[in-house]
Amino acid sequence: MADRAAIDTIRGYFYQFDYSIISVLNLLKDTDSILVEGVEDVDITTATETTAIQCKYYENTEYNHSVIKKPIMLMLNHFKDVKLGKKTEIKYNLRGFYKSGQSKLSLPLSIQNLKDDFLTYSQTEKINGVSTKVKHLHHDDLKLNDVELNDFLQLLEIEINAVEFEKQYNDIIILLKSTFSCSAFLAEFYFYNSSLKVIRDISKDKNQLNRNISKIEFLKRINNSSVLFNEWFILKKGENAHYSNLRKEYFGSVNILFKERFFLFEINSNSYSRSDLKTLLNLVIKNYTKIINQPTPFSPYIYLHGVDNLELIELKKDLIEDEIIIIDGFDFEGAEFNPKSVIKKPAISNQIKLKFINNINFLKDTIALTGRRSEIYQFYLNDIFFDYNSSSIKEIKIQVDNLNKIKNII
Repeated sequence: MADRAAIDTIRGYFYQFDYSIISVLNLLKDTDSILVEGVEDVDITTATETTAIQCKYYENTEYNHSVIKKPIMLMLNHFKDVKLGKKTEIKYNLRGFYKSGQSKLSLPLSIQNLKDDFLTYSQTEKINGVSTKVKHLHHDDLKLNDVELNDFLQLLEIEINAVEFEKQYNDIIILLKSTFSCSAFLAEFYFYNSSLKVIRDISKDKNQLNRNISKIEFLKRINNSSVLFNEWFILKKGENAHYSNLRKEYFGSVNILFKERFFLFEINSNSYSRSDLKTLLNLVIKNYTKIINQPTPFSPYIYLHGVDNLELIELKKDLIEDEIIIIDGFDFEGAEFNPKSVIKKPAISNQIKLKFINNINFLKDTIALTGRRSEIYQFYLNDIFFDYNSSSIKEIKIQVDNLNKIKNII
C-alpha cells in the first residue's frame, strides 16, 4: 500500500508539472505567461485576465465534495482579500481527475450548494470546559453576503472530468512536435525532457518573480539540442526504457555502414576508474570497429574530456599491453599533431581499433577532413564542452551522470 501511495503521489506531481507545460504551450501570445506555484498551482496571465488554477490527479479516488472543499474555501479567502484590497479580480479554476463519483456534483453551483456542500464545516471547541462540535459557516466568518458569493461563483470554474494522465502527456508531445516541427522522439527526449526540467527548476525558486515565465521565454529555454540527464524524466520513463530508447534511436544499426564516428566522453575525476573506462572502450571497439569482411573498414575516434595527459599515457599503455592497436596523429617523437595521420583507415594489415584525439583543439581539424560521413556522439556531465555547428555533420549530445551509464546506451 505504501508503494502504491508513493506512486500515486509521484504521478500527481507529474500531472501538475505536465499541466504547467501544456498551459504555457497553449498560450495564444508569446508575451502571455504562467506563474508556477502562485495563488494556485498554475496562474495564467494574458493581456486581459489572470486565472488561478489548482490541478490535482486522483486516479484511485472517488469524487466527494470533501476532496475540493478546502481548496474552494481557500479560493474564497483570496477572493475576499482581492475585494478588500481593491485589486484586479482573478478567475479561479479547480480541475481534477477522479476514478469515479463525478455524478455527485451538479454544475453550475448554486449559492445554496456552495454554502451547504463547501462552506459549512464543524470544528471541535471547548464550551464551558466541554469539547463540543460547533457548526461554522465560512462565508459568515469572512462576512460575505449572497451578492458577493454570486460574484465569486461567476469567477469559479470547477472541472472534475479533467483529462487523464497519459492523454495529457500525449497532448504535450503532439504540441511539441508541432511547435518545433520535429519527430516524436525529439519532442519527448529533447523538448519534453527540457520542459520538465524548466518547470521543476522554477517551481523550487523562492522568489515569485522567477516562477513567472512567458511563452517566448519558455520556448527559448527548452530549445535544447541535447538529451538531458533529468532524474524526473528518467523516473517517468523508467531507467531501462530511457536507455533502451536512446540506444534504439541513435545506436540501433551499429557496424552496418561505414561512418567516421567520434565518441567524446567527459570523465568525472572524482569517480574515475581506469578499469571502467577500459571496459567502455572495449565495448566501443566491439560495436563500432569493423575491419574483417568489410568493404570499407572503419574504427572510431575517441576524445576523453577531463583526463590529464599522464593518465591518458597510462591508459594507452594498458590498451597496447592488451594488444589493442591505437593511433593518435603523432607520427614520431617531437612531431606536431597531424590530422591526416589520425584519419588513417584501418585494414587487415594494420588492425587499428581506436583513434585517439588527445586534445579538444584537434577535433575540428580532424572532423573537417573526415567530412560528411562524420557523426559526433558527445556524453557530457554538466555542460556541453564541444560544438562543431555544421548542418552536414550529425551531432548527438547526451548528458549522463557517470561513465557506466553510457554502456547502457551504446
